[in-house]
Amino acid sequence: MAELKSAIASDLTARYKKLAGVVRELAAPLSDEQFWAKPFTFGNSFGHLVLHLTGNLNYYIGAQIAGTGYVRDRPLEFSEATRPSKAEVLKKFDQAIEMVLGAINRQTAEDWSKEYTAVGADARDRFDMVLQCATHLHHHIGQMLYLGFELKRKG
Repeated sequence: MAELKSAIASDLTARYKKLAGVVRELAAPLSDEQFWAKPFTFGNSFGHLVLHLTGNLNYYIGAQIAGTGYVRDRPLEFSEATRPSKAEVLKKFDQAIEMVLGAINRQTAEDWSKEYTAVGADARDRFDMVLQCATHLHHHIGQMLYLGFELKRKG
């Protein structure tokens, strides 16, 4: 069982690091203005997607698994009007990723199968939720790719 726990932690850690790197890579060429631009009448800005992912990770893994006490304001993730700097938003995203990595590595073999409950979640256990959050992150990276292409095209 120790080998399985180690493999799970190692693979999930590697996946979250890779996905966080992709977010940073996609954000790098964007100015602060582009980071918050909405090139379509529908959808979100790159910045709002990063805020959303940060909130998602801080709530579903931070508050519910790591016990951080994070209180989520999901609507604000999509409506934040103050537009903090790209650097500030990415720093908070990086902090959320570091928290996730720590939570992953603190799980025992028994912890992974503990029942999971949270508002808006349908995960049966902690492993399922951590996996769902990685999938959710990957989903929004697809949107970020599309936003980046459109912002460059309009550039």
